[in-house]
Amino acid sequence: MTANSSGMAASGEAVSGWSCMQVAQWLQEEGFGEYVDLLCTQHRLDGLSLLALTEADLRGPPLGLTVLGDIKRLTIALRRLQRQNQSQLEELGLKLSSIPAGSSMHPVGGEWNFDEAAGRFNGGFCSGSVLRQRRGERCESNSGETLCHSRFNGRCRQHLAGRLDPEVWKTVLSSIYVFLVIGFTSFVMVLVHERVPDMRTYPPLPDIFLDSVPRIPWAFAMAEACGVILCYMFLLILLLHKHRSILFRRLCSLMGTVFLLRCCTMFVTSLSVPGQHLQCASKTYDDTFGKIQRALAIWSGFGMTLAGVQTCGDYMFSGHTVVITMLNFFVTEYTPRSWNLIHTISWVLNLFGIFFILAAHEHYSIDVFIAFYITTRLFLYYHTLANTRAYQQSRRARIWFPMFSFFECNVNGPVPNQYHWPFGKPAFMKTLIG
Repeated sequence: MTANSSGMAASGEAVSGWSCMQVAQWLQEEGFGEYVDLLCTQHRLDGLSLLALTEADLRGPPLGLTVLGDIKRLTIALRRLQRQNQSQLEELGLKLSSIPAGSSMHPVGGEWNFDEAAGRFNGGFCSGSVLRQRRGERCESNSGETLCHSRFNGRCRQHLAGRLDPEVWKTVLSSIYVFLVIGFTSFVMVLVHERVPDMRTYPPLPDIFLDSVPRIPWAFAMAEACGVILCYMFLLILLLHKHRSILFRRLCSLMGTVFLLRCCTMFVTSLSVPGQHLQCASKTYDDTFGKIQRALAIWSGFGMTLAGVQTCGDYMFSGHTVVITMLNFFVTEYTPRSWNLIHTISWVLNLFGIFFILAAHEHYSIDVFIAFYITTRLFLYYHTLANTRAYQQSRRARIWFPMFSFFECNVNGPVPNQYHWPFGKPAFMKTLIG
């Protein structure tokens, strides 16, 4: 192997035929030895993938380089290598975009975009490829920022590619939304308590799990303890995450939507009490003020028995399962994939929390199953739409998912898991976290 890439080319060996070891040597020679393990060992970068590498690949997951100087220097080295091997790029169906002299457009770390008319990939400077071409988007660069103009249903919209606006005012609105939903849920629980079926007339329904597993009296308290631990884990992540405003906005919108659905289900159908140990009977209040007082007591205690709140009739489906599962999914989604210990602890708390709810005979098995299914599906659907931006600006999305379109319209792409210490002191924490 010769001293540099031009030497390799002169020796007759094509860059596209380089092995991972040859790419590692090229990185060492260019002064990027610290990234050999990440690029060549972990991600098995060979010559073919090296030629297709872009600045967006370096910045985004799974690489996630954070040192700006290194990103820019490595991008320049890559573009130099790509220019020296332009014939190989064309054979692979890739080519570098030519920037006209005197043009105000400047490359800002391109992507290989698919040109449907030519049937090959072209160098572009917008995040997103096939989907953006199909939707008729075009990109410009002005003053170092990439502007993408999208045409949807005859309208032209402009946004910054890859931009993640915190939009704190939207986060405040989402907080108000979930606050109102929880208050409404507490009031509906009071109304449901008035309609609890008489246990003598309507005994507990047959349930395979509840009939097979003896009741554990302390299990429900353990389920709530699992939820509290998950809540503290998420709050720590929220504190340190760079895009905490987006995270909290998404949590509020999803949690509020699921609990609003729960209000409807438990109000329209009243199930019999799942266990004889529950001292539940229909309870009437003298006036509306009494109902509001009871709703405030439930709301202030977050519906938790650890806070002294005892509710009846709020079945179909389990609110405790919703909270535990939602927190687990947020913890695992907004932490790096390499944090296996955190993910394992989160899932163990989620699964044990569900088991303890059933072991306490506080809910039917169907309550827990439906809660888990609805929560996970809504979380996954929301994030899939948000990450792909498939429906964010469409008229159909504004009709069927108005809240999603409103909250996510300026979140362009997946939220990277970047962390920093939000306070000035202590200084070592800012240096440690970034």
